[in-house]
Amino acid sequence: MNIAVITIFPELIDQYCATSIMGRAQARGVVSVSTFDPRDQTEDAHRSVDDTPFGGGAGMVMTPGPLLRTVAANDVPRPLFALTPSGRPFTQALATELAQLDGFTLICGRYEGIDQRVLDRCDGEISLGDFVLAGGEIAALAVIEAVTRLIPGGLGNDLSAIEESFSDGLLEHPQYTKPAEYDGVEVPEIVRGGHHAKIERWRRAMAMQRTRERRPDLWAAYRVTDEDRRAWREVFGEDLQP
Repeated sequence: MNIAVITIFPELIDQYCATSIMGRAQARGVVSVSTFDPRDQTEDAHRSVDDTPFGGGAGMVMTPGPLLRTVAANDVPRPLFALTPSGRPFTQALATELAQLDGFTLICGRYEGIDQRVLDRCDGEISLGDFVLAGGEIAALAVIEAVTRLIPGGLGNDLSAIEESFSDGLLEHPQYTKPAEYDGVEVPEIVRGGHHAKIERWRRAMAMQRTRERRPDLWAAYRVTDEDRRAWREVFGEDLQP
């Protein structure tokens, strides 16, 4: 997969994507991340990429010329997404959609936003959440890593992406590792045993309990199965209530 990022801070993207999961994924040829600086497409001595907003107001707005010339000059992969607070919320479902593509491009905003004429030429907008950042670079990194984890070979163990939070609409179950006892707190006996079927049912029940308590929005959309009900009854000794 080829991912392009248009940003005035390419070093932020390049440095992160050269390390850890992203670095290994690029080394294996699973994904390629390229950055393009719109300042390279400016036409003034100051390499300006922003200007004051029409109609007044605080802050500066990214101008259309450098961004759109960057898109045209580098033949970046489509679809083209702008990272904005008003975009489609980024979720595991959207990450899964993006992971099916051959590539895409992310435009990182800065200042007060991006000229609407740029957004009108994008294929969509993506929002990391209902909060405001100084720019789109952190959001871009979140999108890139979430998508890369879903591409075959993106992780050392492809099953990891299947078993973690949101992969099936639930939060992930509690995780434990050695030692079996720490500071007086023991790992649940069931996960220390070797009965894998019972462990899986325990994990399922705990994932449902955690989701119901912490994310009622996700729980409301989740469709409980007969196997879920059996797991809940086995672990908690009662029928699963809505």
